Amino acid sequence: MRLPLPQVEPDAGLPSSVTIYEVGPRDGLQNESTVVPAEVKAEFVRRLAAAGLSTVETTSFVDPRWVPQLADAAEVLALLGDDGLGPRRPVLVPNERGLDRALEAGVGAVAIFGSATETFAQRNLNRTVEESVAMFRAVVDRSRSAGLWVRAYVSMCFGDPWEGPVPVSQVVDVCRRLMDLGCDQLSLGDTIGVGTTGHVHRLLAALDGAGIGPDRVGVHFHDTYGQALANTMAALRDGVTVVDASTGGLGGCPYAKSATGNLATEDLVWALDGAGVETGVDLDALVATSAWMAQQLGRPSPSNVVRALTGG
Repeated sequence: MRLPLPQVEPDAGLPSSVTIYEVGPRDGLQNESTVVPAEVKAEFVRRLAAAGLSTVETTSFVDPRWVPQLADAAEVLALLGDDGLGPRRPVLVPNERGLDRALEAGVGAVAIFGSATETFAQRNLNRTVEESVAMFRAVVDRSRSAGLWVRAYVSMCFGDPWEGPVPVSQVVDVCRRLMDLGCDQLSLGDTIGVGTTGHVHRLLAALDGAGIGPDRVGVHFHDTYGQALANTMAALRDGVTVVDASTGGLGGCPYAKSATGNLATEDLVWALDGAGVETGVDLDALVATSAWMAQQLGRPSPSNVVRALTGG
């Protein structure tokens, strides 16, 4: 028997199609206590691609002392071969040393990871916001010279566990400075999941007013307070067409303990399928992949849709 599917009732207020930027293999696994072998990570990427997820962030070339779960980045890419390269297989690079390793592996796309707040910049990068922007300038310049596609993540866009509310103007300023370096795409991170729909509308409008339109923006919501899907739909109504999600709702942030799982890719696909929005994703195959990864991790999937469809 096939899995049940949502009844399709087209929503004219949403885009006709959405690109899902799958972060499960990188952001999803980076905070797991279970050590996932490189072979399993590579198979995870293959299964995600087979399910129709065209963009998959595969790994991160961070210092393994800080994120030991991703210490095998080069090995994972070697196992993937051509499947792990190209502009649809980004990797996170924190600095020029990380970029050196990424270039050696032959990647076609990279992502940098900045912060909208000073406290998190210090905790995550051991630099001020100003110093981190200066560090990323060389990373972006070299990446563009090598013909790579470049994404800029900005974390703590909707709130910071140490600083509290973050002024929209402050977020816009950091985003503008990173995009002015020459990045192709901006990802707005609700790192601790405190954002609400009105906040989403206000920030996107402010970014648009600063010259960063929704066509250059992706959104990355954590589901700490159950708001990730609602916030995502709000962003889509404002013209955003790129959404970060993690299969099974895996993920968090190793530097912010209040950051729980990402928006589950299955929950997003269910909602978009029901609204008649094209994603190119086979929900059955995606749920099967999520259930498989949950077995590797030895615990049930946090995704509501996965639990409903598998009885887990």
